Amino acid sequence: MNNNNRIGVDDDSETVTSDATQPKKLCEYLKKRKVMCIIFIIIVLVIIITVSIVIAKAKKTNGEKTSITEEMEVTTEPTTTTSTTTSTTISTTTTINPCTTGNYTWNTSGITILDSSQVTHVVDIYIDSNNNLYITDELTSTVVWRLLENATSATVVAGIKDSKGSSNTQLNFPQGVYVDTNGTMYVSDFYNHRVQKYINESNIGITIAGRSWSDGSSLNQLNGPRYITLDSTQAYIYIADGYNHRIMRYSTNSISGDSGTLVAGGTSQRNTDTSLNLPWGIWYQPSVSSDLFITNHDGHSIMRWTPGAPSGTFIAGVPGKSGSSSTLLHGPMGIRLDKYLNMFVVDHFNHRIQMFCANSKTGITIIGTGISGSTATTLYEPRGIEFDSDMNMYITDYGNMRVQKFLKL
Repeated sequence: MNNNNRIGVDDDSETVTSDATQPKKLCEYLKKRKVMCIIFIIIVLVIIITVSIVIAKAKKTNGEKTSITEEMEVTTEPTTTTSTTTSTTISTTTTINPCTTGNYTWNTSGITILDSSQVTHVVDIYIDSNNNLYITDELTSTVVWRLLENATSATVVAGIKDSKGSSNTQLNFPQGVYVDTNGTMYVSDFYNHRVQKYINESNIGITIAGRSWSDGSSLNQLNGPRYITLDSTQAYIYIADGYNHRIMRYSTNSISGDSGTLVAGGTSQRNTDTSLNLPWGIWYQPSVSSDLFITNHDGHSIMRWTPGAPSGTFIAGVPGKSGSSSTLLHGPMGIRLDKYLNMFVVDHFNHRIQMFCANSKTGITIIGTGISGSTATTLYEPRGIEFDSDMNMYITDYGNMRVQKFLKL
């Protein structure tokens, strides 16, 4: 036999012809070579698995269902639900208004952080990004106080204590206060019918709206300005022009004598949707709502008004009717809203703080008892309201000459 036709010879001199390359004969040949047979089987299995993986990935790319199933993961947090599958990932965010769940509460027993040993008749309050408090004190101190975070003693940052006047270092019944992100402070100076601006902690005011001792109803005059606010751009200031029954807008870079823009009311003192009735408190945050929220002190109501629109909408209280039920108000003053548009109103003559859940006209008393008092759980003609970064609530308790802090629960 020709040696060229031989593949190999075993120890027993058996020969294997060229057709041994066929799998069946090859495997018979390798039976006597157990190790080699095992290696061969492993190689074949690896090839099969590799091909299966490639096919599975190709099917997944084409959006087809594969034979490989990954475990589904579902992560649930209070406000976010995330679901992950093999073919896609869907993320949804659901914000739950805490006011509708009954879990929006504060300790009803207040902590006095400033009392009559330092302040007199406190009016408005503002908390800056560093949790420093600014408080207007209309009588007899007639100044603006600042209480640094965790401090126990306040200092005067505008006005001269017990010295009312119309100079650029004096105030006369300061009302609203606001501090922008640059630390510039704005104060409405009630009996001077102006708004003062204080830059870089200077105690020298710059008049940006109205004219000292010159009340009037023209666009460059104010008459008894109450509370104020800035929009989110800090380019404009909005002023509750009390006795003109209107809301005015001025540039924060205005100077005395410049004309402002009428953005709400100004059609006389009435309880209609086209007028205001002694506006006092004001809230405006365009990132949350494009509307102004205004307290009508003499109208015992709250209005929602798009700046520049000819009319607004009554959203709380009964216009022109005072009362102490859950749907009535009596001389509302300060107002704040949260990101859910839940509304917090200082119900001045009812000696309480009312919370109105978004789109509800029924108030929930969260602070105060409805009866005046000087205990930790009562208020006496409160005027201002503010929240710190932890949603702790601060109230200027006017009649008790103190500032109260109510802890968020």
